[in-house]
Amino acid sequence: MSSSPLPELPAIGFLADMDSSHREFLASFGKFVRPHDGESLIEEDKPQPNLYLILSGMLHVVSHAGGRNLLVASLGAGDSLGEVNIFDPGTASASVIARSECLIWQISEAELQGFFQDDPVGGIEFMKGLLRLEGKRIRAMNAKLAESEEKSALHSFWRPTA
Repeated sequence: MSSSPLPELPAIGFLADMDSSHREFLASFGKFVRPHDGESLIEEDKPQPNLYLILSGMLHVVSHAGGRNLLVASLGAGDSLGEVNIFDPGTASASVIARSECLIWQISEAELQGFFQDDPVGGIEFMKGLLRLEGKRIRAMNAKLAESEEKSALHSFWRPTA
């Protein structure tokens, strides 16, 4: 019986600047999963101990806040999930559902620690990429918050006073 080679971890998302030799070694940690259209990858309010990198396909992030299904985001190749919970374990704040055939790389905190221990240089590259991603997300969130505050201030200004 022959074993098929592992899919490659491409230079996308938070791995975009990681050297190919470190990405190749990193691929031996974690696993590749293939959720089918309609399959849940993450369930809201359930423990979520993994980090995911979407290699192909489309997923929807859905929150059931207030008894309604709210589409939070549509994610595709290069996007990632679980960055917070991998370092600060907790429950998922939303559900993630495959909306096509997908290929996703998944790694647990213990597997990631093993990679860091076995390849410290690759671990630094990994963390730099992850921190760069989180920095971009924080900047985008701050911009949205500022825009929301600006709209709120304009709304308050034009609201009739009694």
